[in-house]
Amino acid sequence: MNVEMALAESKKVLSSKRQAHVERVTEEALQLAKLYHADQEQVGIAAALHDYAKEFDKAFLTKTIESSVHLPKDLLLFNEELLHGPAGAELIRRKFNIEEKNILHSIRYHTTGRARMSLEEKIVFLADYIEPGRDFPAVYKVRELATEDLNEACRYSLRETIQFLMSKNQLIYPDTFHAYNELTKK
Repeated sequence: MNVEMALAESKKVLSSKRQAHVERVTEEALQLAKLYHADQEQVGIAAALHDYAKEFDKAFLTKTIESSVHLPKDLLLFNEELLHGPAGAELIRRKFNIEEKNILHSIRYHTTGRARMSLEEKIVFLADYIEPGRDFPAVYKVRELATEDLNEACRYSLRETIQFLMSKNQLIYPDTFHAYNELTKK
């Protein structure tokens, strides 16, 4: 599979609005991959497929997680917005026989982040956060940081996400805290 094929597969299952987002994330991710000398093909495929399962039914995503030996079941205790990344990675692994960990992890953790993210994972995580269609106060600072220091941009976006979720009294998946703590230690 290449980036164009991955975009075509996403287009089959996403609304035009969501597909436009995926295309912007892919473009942003490829620019960051070039800037930070990451594997552009892996980044592009992961970005093109990162929201593959975003519009799937919650019951189907739940069943995918429950039936997977690769995914922790505690995902089901948190906000359903988190399900599409891990379930999507599992579905993509099964459907397209993709086994490359950088691609699968980039999709799985694109909403939560995690400790020990690879360069490619950080890029997809960040590209989803800063794509040009996003408009919220923290995004401008993160866009600026993204061209200067990838780790700091990820750390800042994680901090803002944690603060936002806390302000809404929502649960925060532990991987998000672990990612933030690791990047803060650096």
